Amino acid sequence: MAKRTDATQLLKFQEEKSCEGQGYQLVAGVDEVGRGCLAGPVIAAAVIMPRDKRLSWFKKIRDSKLLTPEKRESLSPLIHNTAVSVGTGVVYPDLIDSQGMTKAVRLAMKKAIDNLLPQPDFILIDYLTIPDLNLPQKGVINGDTICFSIACASIIAKVHRDHMMSELDKKYPGYGLAQNKGYGTEEHIASLRRLGPSAIHRRLFWPVKNAAQLSFDNVDGWKTT
Repeated sequence: MAKRTDATQLLKFQEEKSCEGQGYQLVAGVDEVGRGCLAGPVIAAAVIMPRDKRLSWFKKIRDSKLLTPEKRESLSPLIHNTAVSVGTGVVYPDLIDSQGMTKAVRLAMKKAIDNLLPQPDFILIDYLTIPDLNLPQKGVINGDTICFSIACASIIAKVHRDHMMSELDKKYPGYGLAQNKGYGTEEHIASLRRLGPSAIHRRLFWPVKNAAQLSFDNVDGWKTT
């Protein structure tokens, strides 16, 4: 099993170089964010980084979870401005609820890849593979911590989703979405119990389903015991 990196370990281009050695020129890294959230979309990003550049800020690239929000915000535009192509894919809670999380994640990833221009000729994905993707691909275990282009994708996806959750907080106030980003913090769950679920909460997840049931049982003053 691949060893996870820490926040100080430089990411290598080993996976990308292996693809290039097989003749692939446009290699995209793909990752998603928001899988474990109670609210909001799951978002994937696909990033093709240039083969012939090694810029000073490349050494700062890490899995988005290992970076502070400030570092992610500073790196995201650098990735956008340097990449050959960046694509994102968004799947909303109604589809997550109806299709299940794994299908939703794969759909978001496929959308992100479809939005790349030019299209890649090889895909490196964090852990997963996409069965209906008509491109050669590889699921890389711990890819966001060992593969440069996947880590870039994780940063793009995280920043994109954080901005979206801040906007959704304005539309659905009271849940602290700008702060918790839809994750199941103690305050978020308390708000769910107090307010009931919003239109962007995922009924697939038990805390939301439970809060929805409590809201239904309390209609017109009836309360469960």
